[in-house]
Amino acid sequence: MEHYSQERKNRSVGWILAAAFLGAVLGALIVVLLVPSIYPPNNAPPPLVSQPSGIIQQTPANIPGSQGNEPQFPAVAIGNAVSPAVVGIANFQRGISSFFGAGLSTGGLIEVGSGSGFIVDAQNGYIVTNNHVIEGAENIMVSLADGRNLQAVLIGADARTDLAVLKIDDTTGLTAVSIGDSKALQVGEPVVAIGNPGGQKFARSLTQGIVSATDRFLELRGEASFRLIQTDAAINPGNSGGPLVNFRGQVIGINAAKTHVSGYEGMGFAIPISDAIPVINQLIEKGYASHAALMISINESYTPEYASYRNMPQGCYVARAETGGGAEKAGIRAGDIITAIAGVAVKNSLELTHELFKFKPGDTVDVTYYRNNESKTVQVVLGELRS
Repeated sequence: MEHYSQERKNRSVGWILAAAFLGAVLGALIVVLLVPSIYPPNNAPPPLVSQPSGIIQQTPANIPGSQGNEPQFPAVAIGNAVSPAVVGIANFQRGISSFFGAGLSTGGLIEVGSGSGFIVDAQNGYIVTNNHVIEGAENIMVSLADGRNLQAVLIGADARTDLAVLKIDDTTGLTAVSIGDSKALQVGEPVVAIGNPGGQKFARSLTQGIVSATDRFLELRGEASFRLIQTDAAINPGNSGGPLVNFRGQVIGINAAKTHVSGYEGMGFAIPISDAIPVINQLIEKGYASHAALMISINESYTPEYASYRNMPQGCYVARAETGGGAEKAGIRAGDIITAIAGVAVKNSLELTHELFKFKPGDTVDVTYYRNNESKTVQVVLGELRS
């Protein structure tokens, strides 16, 4: 009994020593495995930690499309490719000075406005801009990206579409933009606007945004002919006439307007380039643009409010139908109220212009008008109206 107890004690001590040894070995292995994680070797990248000085140690960013340590940003490439083809445009007109309260001509020219444009034909020096940028100009000066200031000649302008084409004779070193397809634009697609907000001081400024919409209608002379591109890329005074560019580096719009209503931000508008090209080509080839017309004059005093007050339909009040014109031949005369073109309701001259822009001179279109409490629809052969 006594011998059994002593043997049992000896075995217990042996197990305890074995367990202690095993525990020491396992502990050493854990330390070896964990130390590299707690104290990284000299060749491991340091973690992003904030130092007492506030300086952050950064690791190279993993930017898609980057080459080595030089990331490639689309807007940078677009600016480098397109900005050399963007120009500044200054509108000079004869100035009037005040002398003892009387308006006297200075006999000279002063700059009354400025805007932007872009070169569409480097070989011939053709530049596209908005009509409102050069309207009334007696002298037009163009500033190029290389610092040159050149006098431009007006090739043709069209108030109905707010488009104009200029030409400069010195074509040395000019570069032209690439033209895209605005009909393929999608809402949400990224775009870049380039222009001269505020004139030469901020020449060739680049702003980035997205296409917010592709079918906006503005009751604004010139722009009313189109379904405009809406963008949140910043468009400011002086950007007018400059290009709106997609991320392929192609011009898909001509910056033309922005919302000035208080409280609204990021609402700029551009003329779709695919709709503008036919007009631009006409201005270059003929010096004028040709549009379909009913050959009538509209009384702008007939407003929706007036029509409602008189309990009459909204539409375009015909002040005069030109003798021999399509409308007059179809029986339309002064006093009639045109309410629809090809089945689409119109309530003012801008909406009428917008619908007629879809047709060409010589086309036949249904015109609905109101007379003596009766609505009639007749077919009118459209005439030609030249800018």
